[in-house]
Amino acid sequence: MLPNLLFDFGGVLIDIDYDRTPEAFRRLSRAGRAAEYAQASQAELFDQFETGHLSPAGFRAGLRAAYDLDATDAQIDAAWHALLLDVPAERLALLGELRRTGYATALLSNTNALHIAEINRRLALKYGFKNGIADCLDRVFYSQEVGLRKPGEEIFRHALREMNWQPAETLFIEDSPQHIATARRLGLRVLHLAPPLTLTTALPEALRVFPREYPEPLAPTPA
Repeated sequence: MLPNLLFDFGGVLIDIDYDRTPEAFRRLSRAGRAAEYAQASQAELFDQFETGHLSPAGFRAGLRAAYDLDATDAQIDAAWHALLLDVPAERLALLGELRRTGYATALLSNTNALHIAEINRRLALKYGFKNGIADCLDRVFYSQEVGLRKPGEEIFRHALREMNWQPAETLFIEDSPQHIATARRLGLRVLHLAPPLTLTTALPEALRVFPREYPEPLAPTPA
């Protein structure tokens, strides 16, 4: 039986540079303040936006107040999008091949209305997609639409219920350790795409050894 595949978005399908957005906001801040936003944790303002409790206008207003921004909406959006890099074609090709082979696929992503719109715009321009990354998967679950976000357990349970998947039959592919920890606690198998692993280099082997887990890369030995 083929495992179900539950993908994260940022750092798995799309390349991300988390340092770029805080630095972009620092440059817009009259006080020289960097946004409290990182892979491991973030300020409540970002949680509220990623769970749909703030509109884009409310998010921008919150950023202006929190970080003393002297910026237009367009400048704020550009800073917010600075962390978004490329969606490599080989990853999209892999998704297509997996679906043709018979794998069930879904996306579980902490994201927000502005990033979704921007990524969809880029995918339409570069690849001709009509519905963004949803064109490559059976289902997408966005935190800002579900009203929940990782690493909370309930958003995982929501996705599993909606897909009618069992945790032990599901492989979760993710780059953030705190989200990996939740998935393991709930009984999902995981592929932790910690550097230098990438989707195209690690997933085929992870599928070959499933339900055993693909070994995480060893940390560098201190000099």
